[in-house]
Amino acid sequence: MNLYELTIQEALDGMDRGDFTAVELTADLLGRIGAVEREIQSFLTVTGELALAQAARADARRRQGDASPLLGIPLGIKDVLSTRDVETTCGSKILKGYVPPYTATSVKKLEAAGMVMLGKTNTDEFAMGSSTENSAYHTTRNPWNLERVPGGSSGGSAAAVAAGEALGALGTDTGGSVRQPASFCGVVGLKPSYGRVSRYGLVAYGSSLDQIGTLTKDVRDAALLLNVIAGHDPRDSTSLPDATPDYRTALTGDVRGLRVGVPAEYFIDGIEPDVEQAVREAIAQLAHLGAEIIPVSLPNTDKAVPVYYMIATAEAGANLARFDGIRFGYSAGADRLMDNYRQTRGEGFGPEVKRRIMLGTYVLSAGYYDAYYGKAQQVRTLMKQDFEDVFSRVDVIACPVSPTTAFKIGEKSDDPMAMYLADVFTLSLNLAGMCGISVPCGLDAAGLPIGLQLIGPHLGEEVILRTAHAYEQSTNFGLSVGGLAAASRRHVAG
Repeated sequence: MNLYELTIQEALDGMDRGDFTAVELTADLLGRIGAVEREIQSFLTVTGELALAQAARADARRRQGDASPLLGIPLGIKDVLSTRDVETTCGSKILKGYVPPYTATSVKKLEAAGMVMLGKTNTDEFAMGSSTENSAYHTTRNPWNLERVPGGSSGGSAAAVAAGEALGALGTDTGGSVRQPASFCGVVGLKPSYGRVSRYGLVAYGSSLDQIGTLTKDVRDAALLLNVIAGHDPRDSTSLPDATPDYRTALTGDVRGLRVGVPAEYFIDGIEPDVEQAVREAIAQLAHLGAEIIPVSLPNTDKAVPVYYMIATAEAGANLARFDGIRFGYSAGADRLMDNYRQTRGEGFGPEVKRRIMLGTYVLSAGYYDAYYGKAQQVRTLMKQDFEDVFSRVDVIACPVSPTTAFKIGEKSDDPMAMYLADVFTLSLNLAGMCGISVPCGLDAAGLPIGLQLIGPHLGEEVILRTAHAYEQSTNFGLSVGGLAAASRRHVAG
């Protein structure tokens, strides 16, 4: 058995038994990267020397009796998270060569827990996209089918986990950017509640929407990583002071009596029949396990796409104003200040980022603020109230992650609206600040993964982890050795 096939928990158990060392595990992962990275292109930067040095330190700590929760575990980090002394580009030419002087809180917590950092994973530029085709450097490919996208914007992290290039990874989710690539790549993607994980050190896209999440091979690993990264951080004013539980205790395998809401608005015209069938079969499996299935309605779901693209682009326009060619990153070097601004941003930003900045500037402009941005915020409140009303009657919501499986590279590149609609089932959750998880629930006729989305109330991570784990353990779609991840690796060389 190859070590790169292990889950995080399996790897920890193996190192604790003395079956292999962190250095041996890390070398195996780096070897896997060397074997398949040319095809998959999950990474923007591979930090091989750093990883081996961290692994050696982890082995020394283990010999001294250290029981840190991630000691010696090789992970990938999405390249929108700042990492001291390691280039952080956000998938953009405007930050090529930028090396942060500090590390994001979530990454520092992983380091303190003993993580080995394999490198920085590819992303749509500034996390703006649903396919990882918007990266300024290269397009990541789906390990299940190299002609398909891995989803986005955390496509590099999802593909790395699915292809065995990392045991787990961090991603970010502003409108579905953890859950949708998890669904497309057949891995588990967890988006925590807004405020549950510190955003300090995350290069901001939409500040009221962004959240750092995890991509793993199974639900147990998702709970383990969330245990490490969750918690209050005084450096993030949106970070909640609420105590964090041990999320692993929620993994009871028992959903008897759990009330599962199924929203009619998430089964719409345009959803692929294979996706609908797999999700409905997954819901039926939850009923078989003892859950009560309750039809519910989220009536403002159809407004999610326009509301999201009003609010997210307005926030993006403000957040990306700092990239001006003066303080850090790329500079066009023009003699006059205004010319330098124009040329730097014109040459440094890609088409999708420019599109969103222009849209955001428009909705915030004089005469349009109330009509667009202000109205979008009012509808956002209605959407949040929809969720709160439903969660007064159910414990968790079950629905699809995406209306389709992974589409072909280039298929939607010239149609921004079609690309935006790929996230129609994930956007509402970010607008309402709730938590959600994607767990594999089957394959379509072409052999591509399908994800079941489970949505919980704010700070309801325990209930979605409990439900996802019970479902995973009762099916053959788990991602431990021999499951979907092993199947996906047959599609790539090595």
